[in-house]
Amino acid sequence: MGYTPSMVGFFIKKSFFDGWDNLFSLVLLNLGFLVALAIGLLLPSIQGMPVWAGVIFAVIAIAAGSVLYSASVYAMVAVADFKTFHAGEAIAMLKRGLVPGLQSAVALILGWIIVSIGLPFYAKTGAMLGAVAGGILFWFAVIALLALQYYVPLRARLGGGLKKNLRKSFLIFFDNPGFSLFLFIYSVVTLLLSGLLAFLAPGFAGVALEQDIALRLRLYKYDWLEANPGAKRRDIPWDELLTEDRDLVGKRTLKGMIFPWKE
Repeated sequence: MGYTPSMVGFFIKKSFFDGWDNLFSLVLLNLGFLVALAIGLLLPSIQGMPVWAGVIFAVIAIAAGSVLYSASVYAMVAVADFKTFHAGEAIAMLKRGLVPGLQSAVALILGWIIVSIGLPFYAKTGAMLGAVAGGILFWFAVIALLALQYYVPLRARLGGGLKKNLRKSFLIFFDNPGFSLFLFIYSVVTLLLSGLLAFLAPGFAGVALEQDIALRLRLYKYDWLEANPGAKRRDIPWDELLTEDRDLVGKRTLKGMIFPWKE
């Protein structure tokens, strides 16, 4: 599998405390998401616009949200690397995240159209071939959704273009299907819990941070495998690989986070 409960536990700990230490940055970035959401969902209903106008605003909102997510991923790379994101870097991050963000928006929109049309169509055929085709479409959509979690983080951390990073995204997924599913569920839970804070924190920016951290940890695995050709994935020494990161995170506790003077 290439991962252990201790690695997953460290991922959760680092994601939480990195988010807490950079709470202002998360709130700042999430404000942009809330504006995009308001434009796409609230404005058309308030103004009583026709359906076609609502669809246009929804597409604009998806595109804007995807670009903001992409910019957040670029911004949170520094946080995942134990550095700091400064508000003055926001415009630069928007520029860097524009292309991968728009690419993500196109993938989301096309994926939704294909699945929403394809699955009902195959279901109506009532034939075995239709059921098989529908099943293939469904699982391809699931795999693509899980794999694309790595796309923008890969571009932000390693550079490269669309084709190269799409290939890497699917390779990472097929090599880490369990962790990829866990990361997706963890991201969904993060967003659900964010509702308690009006999605200001951790919100979508928090998800971007989690995905940056997840990729950072995955790359430790591949660096070790490259340095140890022929080694088995079950032999990856995660405790050794995470030693420096654990030292940088430190022995943090919830009590120390809220009442640091009592530590």
